[in-house]
Amino acid sequence: MSARVLLVSCARLPRGDGDEHAVPAALAAVGRGADWVVWDDESVDFAGAELVVLRSTWDYSARREEFLAWCASVPALRNPVDTVRWNTDKRYLTDLAGAGVAIVPTELVAPGVRPSWPEVPFVLKPAVGMGSIGAGRFAPDSVEEAARHLGELHRAGQTALLQPYQSTVDTEGETALVFLGGVYSHAFTKGPMLTGAETDGSGLFVAEQLGATQPDPASRALAEDVMDAAAGLLGLARHELLYARVDVLRADDGSAVLLELELTEPSLGFGQADPGAPLRFASAIRASLR
Repeated sequence: MSARVLLVSCARLPRGDGDEHAVPAALAAVGRGADWVVWDDESVDFAGAELVVLRSTWDYSARREEFLAWCASVPALRNPVDTVRWNTDKRYLTDLAGAGVAIVPTELVAPGVRPSWPEVPFVLKPAVGMGSIGAGRFAPDSVEEAARHLGELHRAGQTALLQPYQSTVDTEGETALVFLGGVYSHAFTKGPMLTGAETDGSGLFVAEQLGATQPDPASRALAEDVMDAAAGLLGLARHELLYARVDVLRADDGSAVLLELELTEPSLGFGQADPGAPLRFASAIRASLR
C-alpha cells in the first residue's frame, strides 16, 4: 500500500463511518489511489504513503498520548501533528478567544478547582473528548448532579469546560461549515445532542440529526475569521489545513459564536453536501501532495 493516499480510521470503524464512501472514487478520478487503514495497525506502511489523511480515528480520546506519538511518527500526515496536538484539547478555544474570535463563553475547570456555578442552564464537557461523549447539560438547580459529573471528569484526569447553554440550539441546532484546503466547501446542520441522545453502534459518538443548509452571512464571516485565526496561531497558511469544520451557533443574544473548531478527525458531512464535495476534497488532497 505504499505510494498511495491512506484514509485513516480506527479498529471499530475500519472503513470510516460511511459518510466518505464517495471519496476513494473521487481520488481515483484525480489520479490517486486510496486505501482505508486503521491508525494503530502495525502492519501498515504509513511512512511509504504519499499522504496519510486522518478521518474517523474516533478512539483517540482515551489514548491521546499514544495517538499523538503515532501522529508524530507519520511523515506525510494531514492535518499535521502540531495541529492535532493543539486541536485535540479544547483549551484551544481560549487561544482563539485571545485572538479575537467570538466563542461560546468558556471557563476551564482544572482538577481540584471548584467553579462558580452559573445561574442559567449550562454544559460541562471534557477538554479531551469527541462526539459529545462525557458532555452533560444541567439546570441551575442541579448543581449537586453537575458537581458529581465534574468529579467524574476530574477523577479521570480531565480539565472540564463549563459553558452557558445556548437555548437557540434547541430550535436551530448548530451549523457546521466545512473548509477543504482552506477554502469554504459546504455546510450542514447538527441537531442538539445533550438531551439523552444515544451513541451510535460503535459507541464512539452520539448519534446526530444532520441536514443540508446554506449558512447565514454572520456564520460565514465568523467561520472565515476562525480559519484565519487558527492558521495564524499554528503558523500555517490556510491552504495547509487540508480539512476543517467550524461549528457555529447563534447565541441567545443573536450573535454568531464558535462552539468548536475541528481540525483532527471531523465528519465532513458529505452525505448532506452537493455531489461535487468529494471531488473538491480529492482536489485538495492532490494539491496537498505538492
